[in-house]
Amino acid sequence: MKTSKEYKESLKKMRPNIYKFGTLIKDVTTHPATKRTVEGHAQIFDVAQQSEYKDILTTKSSLTGERVSRYLSVIGSAEDMIANVRMKRLMFNLTGTCTGGRCVGFNAINAMWATTFDMDNGLGTDYHARIKKWLTDAQKCDITISGALTDPKGDRSKSPTQQKDPDMSLHIVKEKKNGIVVKGAKVMICGVAASNEIFIMPGMSYKEPDKDYAVSFVIPRDIENLTIVETRRPSDTREQEDGFDIPVDIGGITQAYLLFEDVFIPKERVFMCKEYTFAINAVMSFIAPYRSAIGGCVAGQGDVMIGAAALMARANGLSEQMFRQKITQMIINNETTFGMGVAASVLGKKHPSGVWIPDALLSNVNKVHVATLPYETKRLTQEIGGGIVETGCLPSCQDLNDPKYGKLLKKYLKANCSGETRAKIARLIEWLTIGAGVPGCMHGGGSPDGARRIVNATSDINHYIELAKRLADIKEDIKIETKKS
Repeated sequence: MKTSKEYKESLKKMRPNIYKFGTLIKDVTTHPATKRTVEGHAQIFDVAQQSEYKDILTTKSSLTGERVSRYLSVIGSAEDMIANVRMKRLMFNLTGTCTGGRCVGFNAINAMWATTFDMDNGLGTDYHARIKKWLTDAQKCDITISGALTDPKGDRSKSPTQQKDPDMSLHIVKEKKNGIVVKGAKVMICGVAASNEIFIMPGMSYKEPDKDYAVSFVIPRDIENLTIVETRRPSDTREQEDGFDIPVDIGGITQAYLLFEDVFIPKERVFMCKEYTFAINAVMSFIAPYRSAIGGCVAGQGDVMIGAAALMARANGLSEQMFRQKITQMIINNETTFGMGVAASVLGKKHPSGVWIPDALLSNVNKVHVATLPYETKRLTQEIGGGIVETGCLPSCQDLNDPKYGKLLKKYLKANCSGETRAKIARLIEWLTIGAGVPGCMHGGGSPDGARRIVNATSDINHYIELAKRLADIKEDIKIETKKS
């Protein structure tokens, strides 16, 4: 398995194709816009070697029998899935932010492992053999894989083929004997700058006219004719400064738009090619483990917010016991999403391919909680922290160190600790609650409304009615007429 140094060297060797502010980023390991997300992902390699974290971050490969990164494994049991939830919480604890350049690709691997198995059995294709060969090689090279599902979509009321511009969803434009050519885009994709390869998945369900959009493949991040544009949160300019304006140098989140202009994908790396009836299978197999494990993500960041809030209370000269009710609620919020993720994992079932699929109902219930509870935790963190963390009225690190007036700023920031220490805590909270440390709680892994629709679809209201009728000893069949619109 790679060391963090070897991981960074692998990124340095890649063809530059990432842009930010109109400038080509020549080295993602050193550029201010990308270096921190690389550092966050690099920690995974070092932490995986530590005995206390080894069982969370590594596992025995079902393909080779060798010890491999869990991010490159097939989730084969409830225990594996729980380790995934724990792993996501751990990485937020260690980096303070998202390491989506690994977890999304991890879910894509498992989703397409099940889907390719189903396609081969139903259609006589050889996709499963392809993904097995590719994953074996990926494990040997210990590569980092991001994942991409979201298409631009265009007019949401229209299907891909009904759009004025056919490129509003990624699609196949040409089939060749040795591969396919694709055009379009994937947008708002996390952690691409930190990845060696990108796993592309279909973004939705499709009907026969839209079959060209049912496509899945994996590519090197620096493949020819792919242009990547990095995006960040509104505070990203400040975070490119040195000092505590970025709280730590060991983590950072990036998002990107992937622009495909006639990109050729070799046949052996294609895992779906126009099999439109299986696209929804792939999507559903993705969101179940993703929405289970994201409860661990937000709990991990919530752990840091609790610590930062209590630290600010002490810095202000107050005991955190004054805010015990608020802190207790923050803990409850964290453990609710984490516990729901574990429950969804335990109550899942094994797919015939060997992949463990978490319970769909609980996974999507968790997604709804993830879209609400972390924001309450952030609000409570700001309440405890006070105006210095929420109003934006915090001097920059550069100003605090200015030779003319820096000493005065530090003087007036003092409380129960030095002015610089209090500023560092305030900036951390600002970053966690309204800055780039905020993960995609609301829409990461899909919208909460989409999750609610799945909750509705997987819940049998008649089952609940029969429970009530039995206890009330009701034999009458009560029906309701459907009103015509």
